Amino acid sequence: MRIGLAAALLLATAPAAAQSLSPAEKVMDRTVDARFEASVALLQKLVDQNSGSLNLDGVTKVGAMMRAELEPLGFAVEWKPMTAVNRAGHLIAVHRGRAEGKRILLIGHLDTVFEPASPFQKFVRKGDFAEGPGVGDDKGGMVVIVAALHAMQAAGTLEDANIEIVLTGDEEDAGSPLAISRADLIAAGKRADIALDFEGLVTQDGRDMGSIARRSVIDWRITATGKTGHSSLIFTPEFGDGAVTELARILSAFRKELPEPNLTFNAGVIAGGAAVAIDESGNATATGKTNIIAATAVATGDFRTLSIEQSARVRAKMERIVAAHAPGTDAKIEFGEGYPAMAPTAGNKALLAALNGVNRDLGLAEMAPLDPLKRGAGDISFVAADVDSLAGLGTLSSGDHAPGETVDLRSIRRQAKRAAILISRLAR
Repeated sequence: MRIGLAAALLLATAPAAAQSLSPAEKVMDRTVDARFEASVALLQKLVDQNSGSLNLDGVTKVGAMMRAELEPLGFAVEWKPMTAVNRAGHLIAVHRGRAEGKRILLIGHLDTVFEPASPFQKFVRKGDFAEGPGVGDDKGGMVVIVAALHAMQAAGTLEDANIEIVLTGDEEDAGSPLAISRADLIAAGKRADIALDFEGLVTQDGRDMGSIARRSVIDWRITATGKTGHSSLIFTPEFGDGAVTELARILSAFRKELPEPNLTFNAGVIAGGAAVAIDESGNATATGKTNIIAATAVATGDFRTLSIEQSARVRAKMERIVAAHAPGTDAKIEFGEGYPAMAPTAGNKALLAALNGVNRDLGLAEMAPLDPLKRGAGDISFVAADVDSLAGLGTLSSGDHAPGETVDLRSIRRQAKRAAILISRLAR
């Protein structure tokens, strides 16, 4: 499906570059501008409701707010509870258009990293900018979706469009197992012809960039063990190298042997001693003495790749390094579920070409592909193996995931216009 759709999109994009906006597209352009303050008001409403991933009631309330926006636009909306993974749930909205039209999946998320205990809780507008928890990631993205759909409705292009929207409630802290928490999203991707993700727009040197790839993220945990005894006996045949030295050997070998393009790997927390513990939150405790050989050493971290094949290759290398034990030691590595990669496929490149056709007709600069090293993993990666995908259609923001997160409100206009026209063209 990828090759055929990519070719079709490239052919469709070529004449579009020579055209100006159609009458319907001019209506979309004007509608986004006319509804700008309504979009800002919706953003404030969403932001002022705390929806930290573990605030199940808050996430559910934001889902209800989005239901109230989507149902009047003709969407059948369903709430999928995720109590099985201790998360609030996902909102799934479906708009039925022409049977022969392309099926377009829009992806965003309801939750933020800011739980109720955070002091950063409210929307504050400062002219063309606004601060607030999740104001860019990803409540700004949801506002762009709503603004684009209103523009399409005003122009008459929404009626025939086949659109499915999946707004997850736990993107920032996914419920486990992912086989349950991402099952609905994966199924939606298999139904779709095209997937568009509304997480934040990224700029580089002042220019908007197109995201055709996102890297994976896979957690790992290494536990090294050794024979404990008096420190004067370390490195002897009887006692060996000790757990801390074994862990140091492994991490040093990672640094020397793993590097390759598009890969990063990181040890985030390390602890070693006579007794060690690292909890799920990353808090470490260790007991021991300077004159005792450490019995246990633990490190946790992650690695990120650009393809499934690269993930498998790097994982195999890590396992081989861990298995080459220093004298008198043992070690094991365990991997978490992780987010898959969104590789830069021909179909994804064709979607960016189609978006650049929209940019030319709007009088906006062409968007070059963003280096995938410059953005993290995201929900769209769960569908990218099944459907041509494009990310970064949400708002432009800065300081995400930290108090002071700020959105450029002006980006709502250009992102909603891009999305409305792109979806309308693709839906045909």
